[in-house]
Amino acid sequence: MLRVALIGCGAIGSSVIELLKGDAGLAVVAVVTPAEGVAAAQAALQKLAPGVQVCTGVPESGVDLVVETAGHAAIEEHVLPALRRGTPCVVASVGALSAPGLAEKLEIAAITGGTQVQLIAGAIGAIDALAAARIGGLDSVRYTGRKPPRAWKGTPAEQGRDLDALTAECVIFEGSAREAAALYPKNANVAATVSLAGLGLDRTLVRLIADPTVAENVHTVEAEGAFGSFELSMRNKPLAANPKTSALTVYSAVRALRNRAAALAI
Repeated sequence: MLRVALIGCGAIGSSVIELLKGDAGLAVVAVVTPAEGVAAAQAALQKLAPGVQVCTGVPESGVDLVVETAGHAAIEEHVLPALRRGTPCVVASVGALSAPGLAEKLEIAAITGGTQVQLIAGAIGAIDALAAARIGGLDSVRYTGRKPPRAWKGTPAEQGRDLDALTAECVIFEGSAREAAALYPKNANVAATVSLAGLGLDRTLVRLIADPTVAENVHTVEAEGAFGSFELSMRNKPLAANPKTSALTVYSAVRALRNRAAALAI
């Protein structure tokens, strides 16, 4: 039985716990949340997973794997110390790695602890193909993110436009993945994942679109290089509890956990 500490008990974390109920090889034994969120997490877990410990830091014993679903601050506060102690970690908030130096900090912490940090693919596919293509040489990578207007609320997309009044697609951003992550941090995970697997944050081109004609989150990756070329398009249904997040992000996290416990993994 692999004992898991989950950082975050929001939409993604709660969904992960729900999907892991009754899993023979995995058990969430602790949920890490800020002090002000302990009471709410305890109330939610009474129905969802009674007996799971709620704490403000990752336990230093009794945990085999740490899974982060809470963002940049959680990586700095909880993931880095866990790695230094030698506990392997899975990171879902890959967009946070667009912050200068954070990816390097994770790598150094993992080396220090003699362990590994895994970045999950999240809402996008073909990351294995893109990372393999990089070995042979990539010439260009472009990511296009197309979401319903409501998914862009609370972002710079609202500046100078009424998202509710859109009747046709509207390009809200074009630039590098690093710029996209800075302006749209809550929508940056896919762009950052594509960048880290391919040409990096500064050479990966990103286009973000608010489109009232779509109900799903549509992700498209186009890549060319010595291997040839590919174009991948995915239409992901948003997570019911958070329209900024694709439901596939939750499934990707669960897959990563199950692969850790499985005798045969793919």
